[in-house]
Amino acid sequence: MLTYSFTDIGSDTLYNHLYKCIKNDILSGILAPGSRLPSKRSLAKNLGISVITVESAYGQLVAEGYIYSLPKKGFFVADISQDKEQQNALLSSENIRLSSGETSYIANFSSNQTDSENFPFSIWTKLIREILNENQKELVTNPPCGGILKLRQAIADHLKGYRNLHIEPEQIIIGAGTEYLYGLLIQLLGFDKNYAVEDPGYDKIYKIYKKHQVACSHIPMDESGIIINELEKYHTDVVHISPSHHFPTGIVMPIGRRYELLGWASKSPDRYIIEDDYDSEFRMTGQPIPALQDIDVLERVIYINTFTKTLSSTVRISYMVLPKSLVNRFYKELSFYSCTVSNFEQYTLARFIEDGYFEKHLNRMRNYYHAKRDYLLNCIRESKFSSYVEIMEEDAGLHFIMKINTTLSDREFCMYAEQKGIKLSALSHYYSLPTNVEHYFVINYSSVQEEHIPEAIRILHEIARKH
Repeated sequence: MLTYSFTDIGSDTLYNHLYKCIKNDILSGILAPGSRLPSKRSLAKNLGISVITVESAYGQLVAEGYIYSLPKKGFFVADISQDKEQQNALLSSENIRLSSGETSYIANFSSNQTDSENFPFSIWTKLIREILNENQKELVTNPPCGGILKLRQAIADHLKGYRNLHIEPEQIIIGAGTEYLYGLLIQLLGFDKNYAVEDPGYDKIYKIYKKHQVACSHIPMDESGIIINELEKYHTDVVHISPSHHFPTGIVMPIGRRYELLGWASKSPDRYIIEDDYDSEFRMTGQPIPALQDIDVLERVIYINTFTKTLSSTVRISYMVLPKSLVNRFYKELSFYSCTVSNFEQYTLARFIEDGYFEKHLNRMRNYYHAKRDYLLNCIRESKFSSYVEIMEEDAGLHFIMKINTTLSDREFCMYAEQKGIKLSALSHYYSLPTNVEHYFVINYSSVQEEHIPEAIRILHEIARKH
């Protein structure tokens, strides 16, 4: 009988920990090909966990090809000897990349890095020189905990013109990255609250909530976004969503669901919505989708955005807009924190926005990414690969979904692609629980070099054609 410890599993769910334990035993050879696994009920009883937990772990192992089931006979370990050789080769090549400090990817479609050539270095340098000459006293004066007023005013003006948000600078809190701001929100809203994130979703958000030791649930989605009834089912107090462009599915939440969500929030004074607007600036067609906070009359929406997508992934400047009802509480309870962004960066960014450089930069980057996306899509359509794929959700943000007609599992396809220098992420990898979503891949094109795109498509076609 299989025996595993379930103490000290960190933020892992029970099913995911069990899945990892069995997978590791298969990869290490402890569980030999053809070995029969215990029944779900007997394993659950032996480990002291629920049958549903075992069922979820087995389901994920089946989906990834580590085990298989035979009707009325049970579950058996699959023969992955060929896969293990491929994994060892892949691990060796990965070690080479890590030790050299370089990557050998022809195209990395899973990276959200920005191209260094697109950063406005000359303007940024000019502004830094001006700030050093003109604001020497301010640069060495400790800023308020929420950030310097000059930057908050510039952001407020930008949001009024771009997102139609009428807010006061005092509502804006500056922080070094959205991860830091999530931690502040947990302290502000309460460790006793039930938090929720979208499923599928960006796994780092869930991990941050769990590391702060708060209750956090994965809420399933339909074609309109997060399902309201599921929020009620999990007794959710605070839900974290990305309604203008969901990652990774690309769904834009329609107005009807937005009002449903605001209606849900209105039923209790403890309910809040965290609106993550992470890449709304890069909608490729039509006008930007109105922010949820724009139609929030009960002050239940906390708006969060960052400059990492628009400027650079290394510019760790983010901000949140608190409802007026939370501003006083924030300064009363959390004003002992120091602002985590240096004055040098804050004053430079403020001037960058005030002088109109940010708007010009955004327009230039929209044109740049629009052209890159069109080139990528045209290369796919004009290639032999086109007969194997279907493109979805390509009009918003810096990624789209590509369905590939293949007999390979998502894990296998990604492994074959990485061996040939193409980094991919499957949509199924973003689900917290086993899912029947297969052969959908998240294509992030922000860091892919255009000259490498034809070769990347040729390689993906070769993999699909052979399998």
